[in-house]
Amino acid sequence: MTQPLSAKENALRNVRFDHPERITCELPAYTLRYLGCNHEGFQGGGHDSPVGTHWVDIWGTRWQKELDGVMGFPRGHPLAGVSAIKNYRWPNPDDERIAGQIYQMAEVFQGGDLFLAGSHRDTLWEKAYMLVGMEQLMLFFFDEPGFVREVLHHIMDFHLGIAAHYLKLGVELVFFSDDLGTQIGPLINPRIVRDFFLPEYSRLFDLYKRHHVLVEFHSCGHIQPFLEMFMDLGVDVLNPIQATANDLGKVRAITQGRMALHGGISSAIVMDGPVERIEDEVSRRIAQLGRSGGYFCSVDQGLPFPESHRQAMHRAIQKYGG
Repeated sequence: MTQPLSAKENALRNVRFDHPERITCELPAYTLRYLGCNHEGFQGGGHDSPVGTHWVDIWGTRWQKELDGVMGFPRGHPLAGVSAIKNYRWPNPDDERIAGQIYQMAEVFQGGDLFLAGSHRDTLWEKAYMLVGMEQLMLFFFDEPGFVREVLHHIMDFHLGIAAHYLKLGVELVFFSDDLGTQIGPLINPRIVRDFFLPEYSRLFDLYKRHHVLVEFHSCGHIQPFLEMFMDLGVDVLNPIQATANDLGKVRAITQGRMALHGGISSAIVMDGPVERIEDEVSRRIAQLGRSGGYFCSVDQGLPFPESHRQAMHRAIQKYGG
């Protein structure tokens, strides 16, 4: 009797459009993170802080936690003015306080049927607007392009330093994130993304692809104008492909055989129910996006769903994804 595929091998087949045995929710992974990855500071803080908490992260951005279950909001930007960059001290990816957490997490990794992964949250665009302020950064693309390029280059230097630690430990998978879309269109003109961001993204993506590391990229909202860019960069899996912001049929047609998709289940349907509607949504998306592979079936946004609805979604994935 043929043994079932391991979770890792099944996921690899899924990424490669190679007829996996089953469609699952995600790539099985144990994810390493540096201090600051989730907006922590040297004195504490981070996105899991209690409501009302104020803190400064490792980049000097001031944060406030305002809503339970939602990450904090940046409220103070150390590079809001162009002249501030002269005296700004960039975080050092080799700082033991930052990189040490990566090695501490790696020490307890048990291996097994999980990918060893690394996180590059707020990879470029999001980290830049947290440092500069979103409105200011939007203006500076036109008024101070040299300043913007310098900021982006320094941010990517940091991530390259973090990547060196991840690679030293043998990561097989990395997670990136930059939300480039809104519900109705791109958040940033695609020309600006290609002109300012693509050269910097390429530095980090090329490093990982040379080491044969899988790449998952998270980008909320309408991302159809960026699909070819993601694939050219070497993205293996794109998340979360919001159902209400994209034509998922077109997304699948463009990416078929070239880039796996992760998400696509309407979070509104899972939140509102009923159970029968959730099951119909899962069945429809698996049929549309990945019967022969290239699809990890999951919600397109993480929300505090009713437990019965969450369980209904997982039951449906097992039923229709097997």
